[in-house]
Amino acid sequence: FFIISLKVNDFSLNGKQVLVAIMSTYILAFVHAGASIFNQIDEWPITKSLLYHLGSLYIAYLGCYVFNSWIPFDPKGILVFTAIFFLIYFAVWSIVVISIKSASKKLNKTLK
Repeated sequence: FFIISLKVNDFSLNGKQVLVAIMSTYILAFVHAGASIFNQIDEWPITKSLLYHLGSLYIAYLGCYVFNSWIPFDPKGILVFTAIFFLIYFAVWSIVVISIKSASKKLNKTLK
């Protein structure tokens, strides 16, 4: 809030805006939790589960951010959001994959 108040002269929210933001955050949490099911379908190749997970989160986050006016609904705003979203998503995904592979190697060594 402090940083925003330095850039925006009149930063205030009414009750409806606060309620919508809270409800949107809860919906995002449920979508995020539900999207993990795509990673648990053993019959799916990793690429398919990754794309479904990525797509469902992207649509949910983009919709929420635009609906709440957290980003502008114009090509530039959506492009910047998309770039940041994909960068963070693949950074987190890479860290998780590396961690799982490392843990698997350690477990395999102890089982030998």
